[in-house]
Amino acid sequence: MTTETTAQVSHPLDPLAPDEIETAGSLLSGASEFTDGARIVKIGLNEPSKEAIASYEEAGTEIEREAFAVVRDSPERKTYEATVSLDDEEITAVEHVAGAQPSIAIEEFIECERTVKAHEEWQAALEDRGVEDTERAMVDPWSVGYDFIPEHIDRDRRMAHGLTYVRPSAADGDEGYAKPVTGLHVYVDLDEMSVIDVVDHGPPDEDHPLPPEEMQYREADVELREDLKPYDVVQPDGPSFAVDGHKVEWQNWEFRVGWSQREGLVLHNVGYDDDGEFRKILHRASLAEMSVPYGTPDRNDRFKNAMDAGEYNIGRMAKSLEKRCDCLGYMHYFDAVMNTMDGEVNVLPNAICMHEEDYGLLWERSDWRTESAESRRNRRLVVSFIAAVGNYDYGFYWYFYQDGSVQIQVRLTGIDNVSAAPKNKDVNGYSELVAPQLKAPIHQHFFNFRLDFDVDGVENNVYEVENRTVPTGPGGFSPHADPSEDTPNPGGNAFYAAERQLESEQEAQRLINPLEGRYWKVSNPNETNRLGNEVGYRIEPYENVKAAQQDDSSVVRRSGFVKNHLWVTPHDEDERFPAGDYPNQAEGPEGLPVWREADRDLDNEDLVVWYTLGKNHVTRPEDWPVLPVQMANVKLTPDNFFDRSEALDVPPEHAINEGHTIPSRDEFDDETPESVDGTADDD
Repeated sequence: MTTETTAQVSHPLDPLAPDEIETAGSLLSGASEFTDGARIVKIGLNEPSKEAIASYEEAGTEIEREAFAVVRDSPERKTYEATVSLDDEEITAVEHVAGAQPSIAIEEFIECERTVKAHEEWQAALEDRGVEDTERAMVDPWSVGYDFIPEHIDRDRRMAHGLTYVRPSAADGDEGYAKPVTGLHVYVDLDEMSVIDVVDHGPPDEDHPLPPEEMQYREADVELREDLKPYDVVQPDGPSFAVDGHKVEWQNWEFRVGWSQREGLVLHNVGYDDDGEFRKILHRASLAEMSVPYGTPDRNDRFKNAMDAGEYNIGRMAKSLEKRCDCLGYMHYFDAVMNTMDGEVNVLPNAICMHEEDYGLLWERSDWRTESAESRRNRRLVVSFIAAVGNYDYGFYWYFYQDGSVQIQVRLTGIDNVSAAPKNKDVNGYSELVAPQLKAPIHQHFFNFRLDFDVDGVENNVYEVENRTVPTGPGGFSPHADPSEDTPNPGGNAFYAAERQLESEQEAQRLINPLEGRYWKVSNPNETNRLGNEVGYRIEPYENVKAAQQDDSSVVRRSGFVKNHLWVTPHDEDERFPAGDYPNQAEGPEGLPVWREADRDLDNEDLVVWYTLGKNHVTRPEDWPVLPVQMANVKLTPDNFFDRSEALDVPPEHAINEGHTIPSRDEFDDETPESVDGTADDD
């Protein structure tokens, strides 16, 4: 196991190092532009433009190292953006962003809970429900959105909406999600850290205000299975990847690992070594936004619509990953360097895990005539991080394959968001019972990925491809010739792949259509392979779901990107987030629904594809008390990018293992390259 501490900076796209965070934090904390009560919500790399990166890579043009910060001056109730020159160690720009509410920081989560628990009206509401020891309670601060802020509260205040749960005890390890205090809502001003209002609708069942059962999912609470044998991943010679700072090389793949507090893992300069030539595919790729709307009209739950990237900074919610459970094999870790609201350095160890894993069969060919048989195992490189956002845990995985494809996968796990239900009363399709007197609402998860394509260059096109059938008979129509020319289909079997260019932003708002085999292709009209075809990459949908919310809903108005699975825009350095820069407490619309109104040209342009990956969740008892992983996927697959299969040169497994004796589990010790759990020792 190796860890990248990110202490050194070797490329303009490398995340800020600890000393850079410290420099920026010190300058901002002492800046005369802010009051003493100002708080630094985030400090991150002020990423250079594409043009600057191109000039750096082609001509060695130096790029000034800068930090970008968002500051909330709480006493003044104002939000600022600041730019810091790390080379000159000075603040070069400060701009007030009128009406903007930054994302809620972890420190505010902690202070919000402490503030609520000290409030007498909240304490009295718990006592009315039979909870005498209020220290057992926990408070989750939710974003307030826009439409569901009570009318008597000034929308310009920086707020959180506190929901309460009761733990079995006040012990640090106990969770309380099994006993939601449904009906109790607390609105907190985060600037002055005070309770604005306590709204108590009362419990859904006066006789039984809290569900009766506690949560049990830890090892100490259940009898573990005893029939599982050890499963080790062994790499005696170490991994097949190479890491140089934040640069990764594996099986002809090359990319740089980045990080931001808002997005978490960011991949830069993703490309492929094709016979010694580096061919770029993606300039930048990341999770750009999330939206998790709940579908019940119940007044205690209908406000729930977490936008976990823009409202909470999902990168800041990331956890330190652990060997054997979160990752298995020979791991390389990257730390995430972030900041506290006081401007101090906050290093999250092992935020990103990278390892190889077997993925079954890559290809197989057996010939009965010659009695020959060839097969190859499919190995993939995994780059991942996991974020714990309140009750939910999200795993984000980027898989690189030996055939030149890339898969993006989200794994959803953790604990269902639940509310108390009346005893002996059936629930409807808006919620499902997961335990006695405990219901979980129907909801959806939407993840929008920003994919800045540069397929063999910045000038690209996007096409939609899907099946078309041909009428049975002596005539029909031709997919390639003049439409007036008939195509015979006497057997009724003919169909073809119809390809249509999406030439403008209005055209490029699309939903998946698996019944017609729909996919999209990003290609370069200026580059061809040996067959004379445009080089490109497909965007192949797996499962997905249509947004179930009405167009006039707060969900669609504030996170309109959920309405389409595919959006395409011309590249613009200022267009980074599909729901706008500051979605917290914003009315909307912002981002993609606004940008697309310009209906900009997409022909032979530098293009950004925004893919929305959706997951429907109709809850069930088997999801409780901990949710087994549910997955959502999309894949990027080469389409005429290569001249032939990129998987031909993968050696058979026996050739890889020739000359190696695989040791048994008992032969491992901490001094060998692999420890007993299949991980290498720390450098």
